[in-house]
Amino acid sequence: MEDVDLLRELEPVVAENMDRHLKVVRDWHPHDYVPWSEGRNFAFLGGEDWQPGDTKIAPVARASLIVNLLTEDNLPAYHHNLLTALGTGGAWGEWIYRWTAEEARHAITLRDYLVVTRAVDPVDLEQRRMALMSAGPANEPTELLPNVVYTALQELATRLSHRNTGTATGCPIGEQLLARIAADENLHMLFYRNLVGAALELAPDATMRAITDVVKNFEMPGTGQPGFRRMAVEIANGGIYDMRLHHDRVIMPILRHWRIFDRSGFGPEGEAARAELSAFLHVLDVQADRFVTRREERAAAVAARL
Repeated sequence: MEDVDLLRELEPVVAENMDRHLKVVRDWHPHDYVPWSEGRNFAFLGGEDWQPGDTKIAPVARASLIVNLLTEDNLPAYHHNLLTALGTGGAWGEWIYRWTAEEARHAITLRDYLVVTRAVDPVDLEQRRMALMSAGPANEPTELLPNVVYTALQELATRLSHRNTGTATGCPIGEQLLARIAADENLHMLFYRNLVGAALELAPDATMRAITDVVKNFEMPGTGQPGFRRMAVEIANGGIYDMRLHHDRVIMPILRHWRIFDRSGFGPEGEAARAELSAFLHVLDVQADRFVTRREERAAAVAARL
């Protein structure tokens, strides 16, 4: 089935899920989640610029907050990719603009929280934002099926990352804010997860191929930001988001929901893609175990030296 035909076939599913989303989504206001009384001027207005001693948040949580905020900052690129993949017409366009409006709250609130509480260096943060947003399009697929599969997975991944980051801050306000953002990501994940479920019924082989390709090549949407690899290692070592969590809490739950390894109806192409996915998941599972074992060994070695 051609993308244009699949877009048309899926539009009633989009409309139905947008109606469902609007019934359950909770509007909220970014200013409510920022402790404004903690704020003070920087040197430009006669105050003091940021110093490392200003932050009360541990380094791993700071790294994750920076990665999460810069990921949210790149919303214009994601918006462009969605319009390229899904178009602006009918229910598709209505959803994309609604999704964009909801997602915009995340960067607004996170930045205000981080700057007001002086959790991170605001100059470094702005330099990173400029570098990321000047680098060009986000590294996401722009074809229909790969795009909706990718977005379903990344919404679940960012939900998990935000929740774990909030816990790692040790700040009740930060934890509440990140939980609020994670709740949005969860509703967005449900929307795209349902679209992929419908696509599996309409075009099973093509959708199965897209699922396999996306899972095998998945990268978080913030991959292009400065220093991402280094911070991703720090975040993984801190247990906020690692290979084990990616396998157990992101990939496997959504594959089970789609009944990928239980459903019938695939042709030769779909069966081949499913077998390829199964083999990849086995390797990923082994790698995840190895990563956790090495992390525990390093932690034990550090503890033994204390």
